[in-house]
Amino acid sequence: MNPQDGEQGNPAHSLFETFLRANHCEEVLGSFQALCRQLALEHKGQLQFYHKLKSCLNYWSAKALWGKLDKKAGHKDYDQGKACANTKCLIIGAGPCGLRTAIELAFLGARVVLVEKRDSFSRNNVLHLWPFTIHDLRALGAKKFYGRFCTGALDHISIRQLQLILLKVALLLGVEIHVNVQFKGLIPPAAKGRRALAGLTGAVSVCLSPGFKRKETRGKLAIGITTNFVNRHSRAEVEVAEISGVARIYNQQFFQNLYNKTGQQGLPPSANPFPWHPQFSRAASTHPLLSPAQPSVYAFAPCQVSTWRTLSTTKTTPTILS
Repeated sequence: MNPQDGEQGNPAHSLFETFLRANHCEEVLGSFQALCRQLALEHKGQLQFYHKLKSCLNYWSAKALWGKLDKKAGHKDYDQGKACANTKCLIIGAGPCGLRTAIELAFLGARVVLVEKRDSFSRNNVLHLWPFTIHDLRALGAKKFYGRFCTGALDHISIRQLQLILLKVALLLGVEIHVNVQFKGLIPPAAKGRRALAGLTGAVSVCLSPGFKRKETRGKLAIGITTNFVNRHSRAEVEVAEISGVARIYNQQFFQNLYNKTGQQGLPPSANPFPWHPQFSRAASTHPLLSPAQPSVYAFAPCQVSTWRTLSTTKTTPTILS
């Protein structure tokens, strides 16, 4: 008997598979809510929910994921989910750092509520993953949610896809997530008790609000234009070799040799810079910086693992984002 036969006969199993394959934020949340209703489970924002869900979904596809999460939860630092059992935490923002923080707090046993002012993930830029980050994501079952995770020549992933993976893990661990909810301000705590705020959102951190002191460090400004193209995984696209990027600051000799040979600071423009793909050719011919009439430079990096390709242009230093 094929193990997937049981999946088709059980509505909960089908809903779980829909949840695993969901590719948009609202789709993830909707399918997860449907799964909870089917199993008559109440999502309360604590790790106990995960154990109840695990007992209700005891079939082959889910077992592989439970094994990874159980191994992660068994780390001694989590004290079997009791290290922060009496702690309530609010996470503002469903970016990669906010979601990963919510997951860690859930493993520690805290009650976690996460709010996000948007209801979609649209950050398509691609991140190069460090080895320890890959190890961490694999331990969370990233491959189960995204089958192409780290399968290409380069270990990278789009921010949007990373958010989807972490969102699904957070939901399974009992994190309570609310979209279309924006942080407005702080209500001073009572005289008794302690509170802590972890700000991990960079320039839009709530720590920039009144009442929080901060230090500012400024660097040189790099101006460029980024355009995203859908990777349709055609034969021509798949055959393009992946590269990590070419930036002047890290490849000074390359750009110096280019300048000595051509007298230009970057790659010379052409009427058809991407002859193997008509979509890129059309974009380049009409782009104000890539048009042959403009003496600009361009750089391009294919990203076969991601569902998006990123094109970055600048009038001074070509930069490739992959």
